[in-house]
Amino acid sequence: MSRTEAAPRRRAAILVASTRAAAGIYEDAAGPLLQDWLYAHGFDVVLAEVVPDGEEVGQALRRMLALEPSVIITSGGTGISPTDATPEQTLPLLDRQVPGVMEALRAYGLSKTPMAALTRGYAGTAGTTFVLNLPGSPSGVTDSLTVLEPILGHICGQLEGINEH
Repeated sequence: MSRTEAAPRRRAAILVASTRAAAGIYEDAAGPLLQDWLYAHGFDVVLAEVVPDGEEVGQALRRMLALEPSVIITSGGTGISPTDATPEQTLPLLDRQVPGVMEALRAYGLSKTPMAALTRGYAGTAGTTFVLNLPGSPSGVTDSLTVLEPILGHICGQLEGINEH
């Protein structure tokens, strides 16, 4: 009898950038949605934080990167309002950008709403961690996860040195 072993679970971190959610004005819905999706796709969330827009995003990203997760997904702060600064806080931490991921997310989002054109953000690598900026709305997150589903495992595998070609 052969024993089937489950694939080892990867580690993930979630960062929600929302001044209002961090202040308790409203309850964030994107973070729990991301946590459930990641768990269902083989990731254990080692850290999830809600922080105000701005410099605290960069500080939280640094804390998360120190844990060396396979993936960090941010939600929020990707629009064009004066306080939206997640892309600016993310970019200096990336070693390499993966622009095709963001292009795919925006293209899929545009099939649902013209507002997807206003989403800014980056996808890239920081060491062996894949970092991805998603919009703050639950519908934007859901749309983005649809695009991410078939490629996230491959991205993580490549960062782990696994070539599946």
